[in-house]
Amino acid sequence: MIVALTGPSGFLGSRLIARLQAEGHTVRALGRRDPAKPDVQFVRWESTSVAPPSEALTGVDAVIHLAGEPVAQRWNSEVKKKIRDSRVLGTRHLVNTIGKLKKIPPVLVAASAIGFYGDRGDEILNENSAPGSDFLSQTCVEWERESRQAEEFGVRVAMLRFGIVLGAEGGALKQMVPPFKAGVGGPVGSGKQWVSWIHADDAVGLLLFALLNQRVSGVVNATAPAPVRNAEFASAMGHAMSRPSLIPTPAFALKLLFGELAGVLLASQRVTPAAAQRAGFAFRYQEIGATLNQILS
Repeated sequence: MIVALTGPSGFLGSRLIARLQAEGHTVRALGRRDPAKPDVQFVRWESTSVAPPSEALTGVDAVIHLAGEPVAQRWNSEVKKKIRDSRVLGTRHLVNTIGKLKKIPPVLVAASAIGFYGDRGDEILNENSAPGSDFLSQTCVEWERESRQAEEFGVRVAMLRFGIVLGAEGGALKQMVPPFKAGVGGPVGSGKQWVSWIHADDAVGLLLFALLNQRVSGVVNATAPAPVRNAEFASAMGHAMSRPSLIPTPAFALKLLFGELAGVLLASQRVTPAAAQRAGFAFRYQEIGATLNQILS
């Protein structure tokens, strides 16, 4: 199978390339940065400015769309515009090119995020839960709307709402580990908010499952079956690193450091992967303690 992949140099993209190649697939990468992987054809694409050239997608059997400006940075109006446009306009441009192909690929697997739900306290959230009303929620609503447009061309569209992706080489843990190493790690805010997470290996596995499984379409929550409260997550981090986990970071400090982004970091999202489980996906990593031990030991 020839798979076109956007966002190939990101944390998930680089892992996905290795997995696709290991399973005998050919990868055609589209993005701003060349992933510099052997046997990967790279096509440079500025997603917010132009549609990818038809030649970049000609002959592909599937498209996986992961590209998007990183959310984990201090927000201002310019950064928020990049976050939104890279997702909404980038997806629009991609789908427009798909629709113009002589041979349209039968499947598009597109990233989304559990930021769709906003801050929901103890509410148990599934794929049918309503969106939140904040900036990230509304960005996700628009993002998914653009992905769905590919259905008009007969494409099966699966949209994976990723939780916090955990892995050793980057992602969320890259920012979380240093305070614990320094002995000043601990819960964030009240510590009562729910954290919905997924091991990077399961994230890649679910992308491939959605790619190859005809029954998977629409929204799929890409989160492990057992979300945990932030305090439990912090305790598991400390245990995995043999470091204390008792020093909380108060909400006001996060707001001073990160501004509007602090609302995302403090949000409570108790997400269940109902669609993935219903389709038969088997999560390898279901318990946060064992997961962090595996990654951080």
